[in-house]
Amino acid sequence: MKKITLVLFTLLFFVIACSDNKTQTPDELNWTANLEKAIETAKAENKAVLVNFTGSDWCKWCIKLSNEVFSQDDFKEYADENLILVRLDFPRSIPQSNETKAYNQSLAQKFGIQGFPTIIIINSQGKPVAKTGYQPGGAANYVTHIQSFL
Repeated sequence: MKKITLVLFTLLFFVIACSDNKTQTPDELNWTANLEKAIETAKAENKAVLVNFTGSDWCKWCIKLSNEVFSQDDFKEYADENLILVRLDFPRSIPQSNETKAYNQSLAQKFGIQGFPTIIIINSQGKPVAKTGYQPGGAANYVTHIQSFL
């Protein structure tokens, strides 16, 4: 009986933890889905590239990062001045073309992505300088975190 109870509580905990994913707050950022063009633009404008590998419709930490950082004015202001943004999405329920899936997967393999969210920072010369992810503390803290790599 104890084993059944333990299994049920474990299962209940798992269901609650997985269902805790709230919806992503829409941001007003200028995301692109083409890394090569983003790097060209970054070189021309002397900006860094932030590449967001995300599971936008299912990944709890991706949604937290979007809600706590990417949808906030502090981040938007910094990004507008200093970053070219690339979002490479791996959704479960949002339709994507086979071409988009293959492109995103090829970049995930290239950068050794093993989980979401993974953020790659590429400097203005096109060189990857950091691999990071969600950081607590909100948008201002995340901006400081990004600046520490550049």
